Amino acid sequence: MDEITDAADRRFAALPGRPGKVVAVHLSYASRADQRGRRPQHPSYFFKPSSSLAASGDTIERPAGTELLAFEGEIALVIGAPARRVGPADAWDHVAWVTAANDFGLYDLRANDKGSNVRSKGGDGYTPIGPSLIDARAIDPDALRVRTWLNGEIAQDDTAAGMIFPLAQLVADLSQHFTLETGDVILTGTPAGSSVAQPGDVVEVEVDVPGGPSSGRLVTTVVQGSETFDAELGSLPAVDDLQRTEAWGSRQAAGLPAAGSPESGDLTNAGRSAANSPVSARSPVLSDVLRAKLDVVPVAGLSAQLRKRGLNNVHIDGVRPLHPEAKLVGTARTLRFVPNREDLFASHGGGFNAQKRVFDAVGEGEVVVIEARGEAGSGTLGDILAIRAHARGAAGIVTDGGVRDAAAVAAVGIPVYSAGAHPAVLGRKHVPWDADVTIACGGTTVQPGDIIVGDADGVVVIPPGIAEEVVDAALAQEDEDAWIAERVAEGHPVDGLFPMDAEWRAKYNDREGDRA
Repeated sequence: MDEITDAADRRFAALPGRPGKVVAVHLSYASRADQRGRRPQHPSYFFKPSSSLAASGDTIERPAGTELLAFEGEIALVIGAPARRVGPADAWDHVAWVTAANDFGLYDLRANDKGSNVRSKGGDGYTPIGPSLIDARAIDPDALRVRTWLNGEIAQDDTAAGMIFPLAQLVADLSQHFTLETGDVILTGTPAGSSVAQPGDVVEVEVDVPGGPSSGRLVTTVVQGSETFDAELGSLPAVDDLQRTEAWGSRQAAGLPAAGSPESGDLTNAGRSAANSPVSARSPVLSDVLRAKLDVVPVAGLSAQLRKRGLNNVHIDGVRPLHPEAKLVGTARTLRFVPNREDLFASHGGGFNAQKRVFDAVGEGEVVVIEARGEAGSGTLGDILAIRAHARGAAGIVTDGGVRDAAAVAAVGIPVYSAGAHPAVLGRKHVPWDADVTIACGGTTVQPGDIIVGDADGVVVIPPGIAEEVVDAALAQEDEDAWIAERVAEGHPVDGLFPMDAEWRAKYNDREGDRA
């Protein structure tokens, strides 16, 4: 695995040759996840074209009419031997070299890309890489460090040990899905500190093992481009406060007022208090263990246990699944529509309204729950918003209103429950009003952070504080019901068995002895 250079094209000078694939990880560092307020359960990826690669010392253009060109210093892996269905223990053997990369992104095009990042991260020069390769065989991958400087000031500093997903896991996971070929590049995600670069700024990235080998500094200078985009050919750049916040890293860094302040104009969280919203939509109430339990317990069993605890009004009535075979488990992210009034729709229905804000910010494992007052005479979402939610890792969508382009929404694959299909657009019956507040959906109250579970029988809302108790009781009841079903199948009458009287209860409690 000696280093080979391709002198024919400067863009690939730091690599063995032109890579067949450049695969990038969306979110992989704990520091970045904490900054974004969401932590993925599994790695997710996107492709970048090899034409986006650039060499150290090259420039990158910020297109005319844009403002949010953001840098992301990353550890890049270069595959040295083909990998197909390799396990984590063997995955690192397929990595030949490590180097530095800068995964530039133009946030002005990010929303229009709907998670694919084709235009926002695929431009010429958007993937500087190099300048030198580190032999992967000579290092401990967890010891790798990545640092980024903006105009000489340190902006990012983290190590591979701070990653949510180890480097070897990324290689093994990708190899499950396709062959990683010799020369392919994996960009492994960026830590906290990514921000916006302006024309004239110099961004440097270095990957090293402290006290050991280094990639050297990868240097890129930002220049102002003069070419604009043609509206006749495709969508134009557009920015909003969400994109500014994520590009800069925080509202404060973006020069925006704090969310919920009167100056922010943000009605989403304005006026909320701990008293009326005891559980945030970002609350980590749904652990992996709890989610796994909820995945196997039927909604009917959960409903029975909730009823035993005096909770009879926890069913979202009148909604049916587009995918009855799929299980829905997640935490609620709420959205409220009010009845259409023409003047209010004019002021709240257009632009980056409450509906778009929710779908553009829904986190992994969250369920968008929509209050539409049971009014199904208009769509409350369509395929574009379903695609956006799916791309962001949302667990599903529940609306007591209608779904527009129902067949296209179903094809997206995300679990969706609705009151039916309707071809009309939003403005016929509804005004998108506010989000992340307590709402009424299908006859029950839903608060941000409530646990939402759905299957072919319907959808229930579980207060987070009793979720563990309810699911454990439901699992125990499922075992009991299965045992009763076996006895009935053997020919026993249900009288005294379902529910069990004292005699049958004693047999059930001693069932291991009976089986022996």
